[in-house]
Amino acid sequence: MGLLSNKIKREELKPGDHIYSWRNAYIYAHHGIYIGEDRIIHFTRKAGQEVGTGTILDRIIFSSSPSSLDTPCPRCGDQSMLDGVISSCIDCFLSGGDLYLFQYAVSPAFFLAKARGGTCTLATSDPPADVVHCASYLLHNGFGVYHIFKNNCEDFAIYCKTGLLVITNISVGRSGQAASFLAAATAVMASPLRFMTTSFVGLTAVGCGMYCISRFVSDIGIRRDVVKLSVERLVDRPGFDEPDVTREES
Repeated sequence: MGLLSNKIKREELKPGDHIYSWRNAYIYAHHGIYIGEDRIIHFTRKAGQEVGTGTILDRIIFSSSPSSLDTPCPRCGDQSMLDGVISSCIDCFLSGGDLYLFQYAVSPAFFLAKARGGTCTLATSDPPADVVHCASYLLHNGFGVYHIFKNNCEDFAIYCKTGLLVITNISVGRSGQAASFLAAATAVMASPLRFMTTSFVGLTAVGCGMYCISRFVSDIGIRRDVVKLSVERLVDRPGFDEPDVTREES
């Protein structure tokens, strides 16, 4: 595991690890928290409702629920129509994909070298026991309403690992994938620097630069619009969006 790939073996997993698996030809990744004994706690919506466009694209592109099988998993059953925070065995979570470990407390250089979002963060992880407690608590109490850009499976896993909560409603959530998608879509068009060059190389350089900057400033590890909030307080205040709460919980 390193700069080129975060792939790991199952026997290397430890309780409290944030893991993910790529879906649909690497279009996006599904994230969860490993709690031990071959179990993963993750946040999802039932198949076909991840984005909520009401079209077949929801199912094809963004479904993260374990697929319905002719023979349901003997441990998990058919979970394709479940939503919210659920617990699955590792085989159901991976759904035939490979296993990857999300990295924490990486350096800025390493973060920028990982061009694809949703694989690492500058933020520091809480102790493994706290991470498992948080994920298990949310399994029984929920994690709010699923939103593809502001409250998705990666947001859930990052919150479990860090306890950090975004308090503004004008930006993406904690998800590096969501930040990357938005950064890629607006990298060139949103930059006034695009008028300084008409060459392909120049436009590419401007686009790459804006993409990297957008990803970096959106990372949960350096953002200013976050607070540290215990899972018990989060559940007590599911509509939490007050900007006057201190950044560190007393």
